[in-house]
Amino acid sequence: MNISALLLLYVALALGALCVVGIFSELRRRRFGPAHPEDRVFRCQKCGNVYTDDADVDRSRCTQCGKLNEPVEF
Repeated sequence: MNISALLLLYVALALGALCVVGIFSELRRRRFGPAHPEDRVFRCQKCGNVYTDDADVDRSRCTQCGKLNEPVEF
């Protein structure tokens, strides 16, 4: 093998190892990081209050005035 092939192999292996370490690091961060809450966003039609509620709720009562509201669609 010539020197340029050995150098290319060395650089390719080093970059491959760096990519593998980066992928495993990201997977570990996602597994141990805080989970994103599965909440729905609601905006009161009466008072304009913006609040969240559980994802399984179709209509939610406003925390300020008590009016039932539909979730905001983004």
